[in-house]
Order: sequence, then structure tokens, then C-alpha cells
Amino acid sequence: MDHQLLPAIRQYLVEAEKDFDLIAAARKAELKKIADGVIDLLGATGQAALIYVCTHNSRRSHMGQLWALAAAEYYNVQGITSYSGGTEVTAFNPNAIKALQEAGFEITVSVAGVNPHYKVVYGLDEPEVIAFSKKYMDAPNPTSGFIAVMTCSHADEHCPFVAGARLKIATPYDDPKEGDGKPEQEEVYRDRCREIAREVLYTFKLVAHQ
Repeated sequence: MDHQLLPAIRQYLVEAEKDFDLIAAARKAELKKIADGVIDLLGATGQAALIYVCTHNSRRSHMGQLWALAAAEYYNVQGITSYSGGTEVTAFNPNAIKALQEAGFEITVSVAGVNPHYKVVYGLDEPEVIAFSKKYMDAPNPTSGFIAVMTCSHADEHCPFVAGARLKIATPYDDPKEGDGKPEQEEVYRDRCREIAREVLYTFKLVAHQ
């Protein structure tokens, strides 16, 4: 277990590890496909890039990207880079940001605007991540040889072919946007953050224990 993660994130993942039995068998089979793809890339090149894709690159895809970086660090899996993108450009949603901050990520605005850029810190000696909404093919995302993880069914259905992807796997999550403006809003976002963290962590445990 790595100790370069921010302590709050490390503790969050310690708790997430205890809940792997909440992941259904069919879901574990899909997560194993992602893990196998990562293992193949690491074996072939020593590097593996993932792009988490959702229609608006606003909520679920950012959570996937950031938890992948933290999970790889947690299990000391070297050579991982993680990105996010959409089929449209909107903005990194403030409710998603709040849920990730509560989980331990340090997220601050670096460039303001209609589509702000955020500086994200997840480790003591890890490079900062610049997070903002973008299409999956936009810089700084890789354009070939990556694993595309579809985090929403809409993007999966409307983007059956992801240009440049070595592998495309769909692990859709319910949209936390459904909780916006409702009394349960914060809990909906917390639940989605926990679910994505748990499943991404499970994926990287499979990679680490191949």
C-alpha cells in the first residue's frame, strides 16, 4: 500500500476495500476486462492510459479519472495515466467536485470561466492534475492506444466506436445529476463517488495481484 497518497484519500480507499463484496459478479466480470487490458498494455509497453468517457465530461468521468490515479497509487501500480472526456463540452460540476473534496482530493480553481480549469492534488509527491470538461479526443488526452471506459450508457450508445481506443468497456453508473436541487443531493453524489471509487479500486487490485 502506498503512503504518498493524501491521508484522507488513503483512508477512504481503505474503507472502500472492505466493500468489494457489494460489487455484483456480472459487474466484476466487466471490471476484470478493464484490468486485463491494463495488464496487457503494461506488459507490452510498461505504460497504460485510460480515458473515462461520459457525455458531458462533468461528473462520473471525472470521478473515474481521479479515482484511477489514486487507486493505481494505492496499489503501487506503475505506468498508469488517466484522463477523462466527453462527447460534448460543459464544465466540471460543482457538486461532483464537492463530493471528491469530501473524499480527500484537494481541488482549487486554476483558471476561471464558463468551463473552469481546476488543479487537483491527490498525493504528497504526485503531479497535479488539471481537470476541466473536454471532448475525449481533445488535448491533453491521448489519441491512440488507450482504454476507453464508458461511465454512462448515453455515451456508450451514441459513441459505439471510440477513435484510437485499443479497448472499449462500458461500466455505466446512474447519473448523480438526478439528485440536483433535491434534499438528497449531497448523499446522491457521495454514493456515486463511493461506488466509482470502489469499482475502480477493485479494478486496480486485479492489476496489482495478477
